[in-house]
Amino acid sequence: MIKGIDKKRVRKLILMALKEDIGPGDITSKAIFGKSDISRAVIKSKDNGVLCGIEMVLYVYSLIDRRVSVSAIPHDGDKIREGTIVCEMTGPTISLLSGERTVLNFIQRMSGIATRTSNIVSILGVPRIKILDTRKTLPGFRYLDKYSVKTGGGSNHRMGLYDMMLIKDNHIKAAGGVGASIERVRKKHGDKYKIEVEAKTLDQVLEAVDSGVDIIMLDNMDMETMSKATGIISKRALIEVSGNVDEERIKELSVLEIDYISIGALTHSVRAFDFSMEFL
Repeated sequence: MIKGIDKKRVRKLILMALKEDIGPGDITSKAIFGKSDISRAVIKSKDNGVLCGIEMVLYVYSLIDRRVSVSAIPHDGDKIREGTIVCEMTGPTISLLSGERTVLNFIQRMSGIATRTSNIVSILGVPRIKILDTRKTLPGFRYLDKYSVKTGGGSNHRMGLYDMMLIKDNHIKAAGGVGASIERVRKKHGDKYKIEVEAKTLDQVLEAVDSGVDIIMLDNMDMETMSKATGIISKRALIEVSGNVDEERIKELSVLEIDYISIGALTHSVRAFDFSMEFL
């Protein structure tokens, strides 16, 4: 099982994907092949990057037909190149063909996320600053998307609305200010949760610091404003930078005294990694 992934969640997701693709049956494969036909196939990389989700091939075929044997060659997190064979499969021809698109859909998305994360971590080149994902994930895929970010060398932000206190701009507007939002949170939960506040202005940064929050997110600020904000915070809270961060901008952020950079594009704008299944 992929470490840190809830097996029940993954199974439910796979079953949904298979139902969507196969429906009542693969009519083309069943018309051409019989139940006794056996084939061998490989999945081959057509790209360069970081492999992620290879165990999904095994999970998918275990739900289609347990007679399919899957042997993974490289492992998640390994660098692969165009032409690399990432796994071999033997089993009923109909079953291999019926699962082809589903397994490729999973590993191309997961490897795409891991590869982009790895590239950004490499461009940043500052281990003390952690690259974080966000909640901008494909619905139903959040656990796999976040696993893929970690495989690429990034770190996970909160999983959902239930496991971390993050006061965002709309909370602040509706509550009447940063201080009012923090006061309500502490009245309700005391010190049960660490508190992060999203700040768009230096005034909000100052208010968050004075309120003693744990993390301050500098959202969509220019370099000059962020430099001033880090001076105001002066290590009294951890600092996260967010907002339109990509490969072109990431390097300039490395000079800031910050702890985290969160990038929604890691998961919401995925360039799928290219794989193909080839019968031998």
